[in-house]
Amino acid sequence: MNQEVVLELKNVNKTIKNQQIIKNISFDLYKGEVLGLLGPNGSGKTTTMRMIVGLMSLSSGEIYIKGNSIKENFKESIKHVGAMIETPAFYPFYSGYKNLMYFSRMLDGVTKERVLEVIDLLGLSNAIHKKFSTYSLGMKQRLGIAQALLHNPSILILDEPTNGLDPAGVREIRDYLKRIAEVEQTAILLSSHLLSEIELICDRSIIIQNGQFVESIELNEETGDKIFIEVIVKSTAGFEKAFLNETYKFEILNDRTVMFEINEEEIPSLTKELVMAGVEIYYISRKKERLEDVFIQLTGGNVIE
Repeated sequence: MNQEVVLELKNVNKTIKNQQIIKNISFDLYKGEVLGLLGPNGSGKTTTMRMIVGLMSLSSGEIYIKGNSIKENFKESIKHVGAMIETPAFYPFYSGYKNLMYFSRMLDGVTKERVLEVIDLLGLSNAIHKKFSTYSLGMKQRLGIAQALLHNPSILILDEPTNGLDPAGVREIRDYLKRIAEVEQTAILLSSHLLSEIELICDRSIIIQNGQFVESIELNEETGDKIFIEVIVKSTAGFEKAFLNETYKFEILNDRTVMFEINEEEIPSLTKELVMAGVEIYYISRKKERLEDVFIQLTGGNVIE
């Protein structure tokens, strides 16, 4: 991952009517990274995003965008950000193309070529000349993301970009966001209530609860740490007696399942040892701790927004 920091929150606080909504939140976002913002209902995800884009002021703390403080130099900071915080609003009887051209005139340096480039990037070419009012929800979301990308921002901030979409629409948005991060090297901060989608699209996830930072979780990091291997066998009866190799740490889960905690490179030798011990193997699979399990452990199982 590129280690260039494009967004930095330092001890950010927000108080509304004597109630502290955000409490000393700090995290960084890197160039080309897709970062998920997760939390139960009322945890402060949308409030955090609103402060980043200037829709709400900070009570205290600092937010830096490309090294510029949004409090001291908001105009310079915000030009690096594209955002879709709520449902995108366009002129319903304009085509998608006319809407994008209209918004492009409000931004410095956005050429017709850039508009066409973004249309292609989001896969909108076939429908771009149709009226916005005829677009499906997924198409509207994609046009909203296209509009946020017109000025080639370093950071794209999306609040629930897949909310209300069917499975096909969710997959489309996921694929396009991955493409944006890879092709344009745009850093993406997104919130979602679909934890499975966060696992599929994000490099890392930040969990917040009651306005406070809880945990940062790497989602796509390959390390040399121990992993869990689930082995399905014909029967675990007598397994411990047959498999005397003390090199491998394991636990018998039921009458057909054994869980091993090993390094990934040890899988071939483990398989060989099991066969030599006369263990009849049916399946071997890697078991990864799901984000949902981690989320519930860290937040106490609160309802997810």
